[in-house]
Amino acid sequence: METPIATDLLSAADADSRSLRNLLGQFATGVTIITTLAADGTPIGLTANSFSSVSLEPALVLWSLDKRSPNLELFRHIKHFAINILAADQQQLSNRFARPADDKFEGVDFRVCSNGTVLIDGALATLVCRNERQIDAGDHLIFIGEICQYSNAGGEPLLFHAGQYQSLSQAECA
Repeated sequence: METPIATDLLSAADADSRSLRNLLGQFATGVTIITTLAADGTPIGLTANSFSSVSLEPALVLWSLDKRSPNLELFRHIKHFAINILAADQQQLSNRFARPADDKFEGVDFRVCSNGTVLIDGALATLVCRNERQIDAGDHLIFIGEICQYSNAGGEPLLFHAGQYQSLSQAECA
């Protein structure tokens, strides 16, 4: 039997950024808030769905940040950061940390660790990571963190798919 040749594929080189963004949005992700403290003690945080596990031994994870982010230099030079994996009921919190604001933490319950990370109360899970290395990757910088500490409350995660928030309870089982 002859193997069919795929002729319906589009060239990524010819695609516009919106088309690629829509394509990549077909991959459902969890939603996180990456946090740390600035040198002056100000808590810093931003929403990221570019989170993934890398290795179990050593325990490594990654996330990426747009090089145009005003927080890029801060995250490049910190020793630790926290990844707060959001629960299904934390969509408003995700939106808050996704947009520029003078004080994103106003009214948010959080704790500060001795290593300068910020833990958001009510998160589904939290990973405290040592800022292991960064990798230049196009218009983003990939941060690889070694997990130092973690907590896992369990529950339903906040999901993002095709440009919209989703939840597991919205999924239909066959």
